[in-house]
Amino acid sequence: MDHTKTQSPVAVIGNGPVGQTTALLLARWGVPVLLLDDRPERDLVGSKAICQQRDVLDIWASVGVGQQIATEGVSWRTARTFYHDQEVFSYTMPEVGSSPFPAFVNISQSRTEKLLDDQIAKQPLIDARWSHHVTGLTQDSSGVQLECQTPSGVKHLNASHAVVCAGSRGRDLRKTLGVTFEGRSFDDHFLICDIETDMPGWSNERRFYFDPAWNPGRQVLVHPCPDSTFRIDWQVPSDYDLEAEERSGALDERIRKIIGDKPYRIVWNSVYRFHARLTDRFRVGRVLLAGDCAHIVAPFGARGLNSGAADAENAAWKIAFVRHGWADEELLESYHDERRAAAIENLEITNATMDFLVPQDEAGWKKRRSILERAAHDESARAEVNSGRLCEPFWYTESALTTPNPTHPFAGRPARGQAPSAGPGVLLPDIPVSAKGQAPRRLHEYARDGWLFLVAPGADMAAVHAAAAGCGAPAKVLAIDAVDIRGSLAQALASRAGEVWLVRPDAYVAAVLDRPDAAALDAALQNARGRGRTKVGAATV
Repeated sequence: MDHTKTQSPVAVIGNGPVGQTTALLLARWGVPVLLLDDRPERDLVGSKAICQQRDVLDIWASVGVGQQIATEGVSWRTARTFYHDQEVFSYTMPEVGSSPFPAFVNISQSRTEKLLDDQIAKQPLIDARWSHHVTGLTQDSSGVQLECQTPSGVKHLNASHAVVCAGSRGRDLRKTLGVTFEGRSFDDHFLICDIETDMPGWSNERRFYFDPAWNPGRQVLVHPCPDSTFRIDWQVPSDYDLEAEERSGALDERIRKIIGDKPYRIVWNSVYRFHARLTDRFRVGRVLLAGDCAHIVAPFGARGLNSGAADAENAAWKIAFVRHGWADEELLESYHDERRAAAIENLEITNATMDFLVPQDEAGWKKRRSILERAAHDESARAEVNSGRLCEPFWYTESALTTPNPTHPFAGRPARGQAPSAGPGVLLPDIPVSAKGQAPRRLHEYARDGWLFLVAPGADMAAVHAAAAGCGAPAKVLAIDAVDIRGSLAQALASRAGEVWLVRPDAYVAAVLDRPDAAALDAALQNARGRGRTKVGAATV
């Protein structure tokens, strides 16, 4: 890839998994990175965010670590839901395209961070610095200026842009940037225990219990993890005292009600309270906010770290394109539009889950009981059971970067367990393809190298090649009928003769054009670079 026009690095503040992912993706685009964290070193403790979604594994694969995370983790596709001790339904995650990755992998956040650290250590463009507490941040037309408190004194660092991924520790930086962080907190607490034990029948599925006899009136969630470890979350009262329960032996009794009379070892435990918060701005000039620094959601549905990794990819390719001169600075505003809309969707989904788990009034409890009682025998009631809609990619169907096409409409989120149709704003299905004279590659690998043009038979191939050559950025043209080695690409896209599919560098479809000429191709590219349409719909939320 081309060298950046400036040698000034991008500052990534926060060396957690979102910051690590941002740094690695920027480096992949040839952008130097200062990766700063106020902690003295990595604190690899506890499972924390364990559930990684297929498309996030795909993002990590682009920086060389996705396959290892998938291999080391526990793969699962089945989610079971129980009321009391009776299973009311289960469903299996859909396969989308032919991705090599499972729907979900469970692996501790600590192990994920270690594997990302190993990749960072191999990357000469990333300068990772611990014990750098950012106490001041200013910016002007030339870049971003950082003041850092370090063990050797105050240091002043310069960057072209900054991405703040400092999570809960980013409070002062949000204040400096003048952004709000409004939301709500939930009264009930949750007890997490990572338990090493032998439970082979539970090793490849998620289990969710509503009101089990061994936690009456509340919920329990069980996830399998590597090394015969299970993550168990109990909903507990707001006055729950873990230390008192450990001293009395009640914690052992709590665990044995689930696992029975088996040997076990507690690897880690913690008590936490859920919050739901959102900043009003994801972009302030040359500074972008990502991950928990921009949004906090309840964990049911695994939308925390997974959405943070999506923030990282969206931010990285846009900053890289601006720095290389492949797009104007205004492209960064679409980061705010797209990722804040994604965060709003995640908050709406997770808040609805929490309101189902912990109803706010007697009417809510009565409705929940009715739904759960009917779900065991009434399939229509099962759709109303809310144990957390598992993480999916956000679709940029109403983004200003997306050119709509009425022949490929977006019909909204499909029912649980079903895959969406491909089209403008939707993530491209991942299909093995083979360009002439090259070894087979995944379609997403081509997409993440720059702009990708997928051309159906009957389109003006010369016009497409001219658009790719003149777009001023890395671009690849693939004829669908020439690379479709399994005959599944055209079917997955539901493509028609004469169509051209323009795909963004994060593998999202930017446009589907019907027999486009040079002007139509240029207009779609201008939109996708943030130079085209006025923001509409969800992008302005």
